[in-house]
Amino acid sequence: MGQQEKVATSLASAVGEEISASLAPVDAELERRYPGDPGTRQPVHTVYVPADVLAAGTVRSWGDRALAALDEHAPDAASFAAVLGLTDDLAESVYARVRAKLEREPVEDLRIDFEDGYGGRTDAEEDEAAARAARLTAEAYERGTAAPCTGIRMKCMEAPVRARGIRTLDIYLSGLMEAGGLPGGLVLTLPKVTYPEQVTAMVRILEAFEKARGLEAGRIGFEIQIETSQSILATDGTATVARMIQAAEGRATGLHYGTFDYSACLGVSAAHQASDHPAADHAKAVMQVAAAGTGVRVSDGSTNVLPVGTTEKVHDAWRLHYGLTRRALARAYYQGWDMHPGHLPTRYAAVFAFYREGFEQAAARLARYANRTGGDVMDEPATAKALGGYLLRGLDCGALGIGEVARLTGLTRADLEGFSAPRRGDLTASAR
Repeated sequence: MGQQEKVATSLASAVGEEISASLAPVDAELERRYPGDPGTRQPVHTVYVPADVLAAGTVRSWGDRALAALDEHAPDAASFAAVLGLTDDLAESVYARVRAKLEREPVEDLRIDFEDGYGGRTDAEEDEAAARAARLTAEAYERGTAAPCTGIRMKCMEAPVRARGIRTLDIYLSGLMEAGGLPGGLVLTLPKVTYPEQVTAMVRILEAFEKARGLEAGRIGFEIQIETSQSILATDGTATVARMIQAAEGRATGLHYGTFDYSACLGVSAAHQASDHPAADHAKAVMQVAAAGTGVRVSDGSTNVLPVGTTEKVHDAWRLHYGLTRRALARAYYQGWDMHPGHLPTRYAAVFAFYREGFEQAAARLARYANRTGGDVMDEPATAKALGGYLLRGLDCGALGIGEVARLTGLTRADLEGFSAPRRGDLTASAR
């Protein structure tokens, strides 16, 4: 080998060392505040069920009712495709996958509601409902019939209901511990958050519970529900939601947009309260920017137009829900709320169509990037990250199969995870 050519430099090595030392606190801050996506599965939706109607067979019942809606209003792929405007090449695949999903895993994320969907009850009634919810949750996980993610939405931290919310949370978590421990898919939702101090209060409650039960510090996380204008913009002009994420001290797992409370807070009339209203778009855009890189995920809200009644009305509601879900997916809101079993067919149809439509192109682009074979699109490491994440989300929800992904990309799931969640600095380094 020839002798390496000597290159000229002007800076002493001490300069770089001094710069590195001066930026060490910034490096640590970046790692703490922006750890990146956790790499875990994100459910495509959250189903809210009032605590008083929760039953052992709730998840299966939602799936059966969704299948019955398909049987009645779109009994085959052609009729379903005609309602939603699916192309011929997607119709059979999407319809078959929707039915299979409803049979196998109809609900990905179940939230047992003790807030708006439950209302005010006597303390004795809510105590009993919270204990029952814990028992049914534990039994469902033991039997293998639970949704992958399950938990409660407690009452908020505002003064009139604060003590009740804390007690319900304590009863539910204590019941799970008595039944054998907290399930891996546990998710808690804190609603109507207005000030970061309310998030801090939730952190302190969970810290106290973990200490009382001998759990690892930080074991319990929670979602923050954005339902007030003050949670987006504070009186001093700052983005409150960004401060809320930091106030959670690493425990925040999601920001969930509350369509109707937020719209009403801004004075939007009932007829125009929807997830595609400009006010909703603004709020979610702020949430998205605040959460980017923090590991906190953003969820869209819901529609209150239910697919019930005549076939014509069901089809109208399905088209609306499908369109809103596709719109959200294009804007990188990969999760939303579903309020009725009849929403499940169009939730999964929209999700499956979204991933299957772009599958071959995404797979080809990632394969070219991985193999450095070039092509008509010059992708960068950040784009490879997006492509890997797209394929992983498609796999997790059932839109894609690992065999077809491997066949078109030549990559394993571990490879995809490596592209979708690079360590900080790897994007820049790999672009050199």
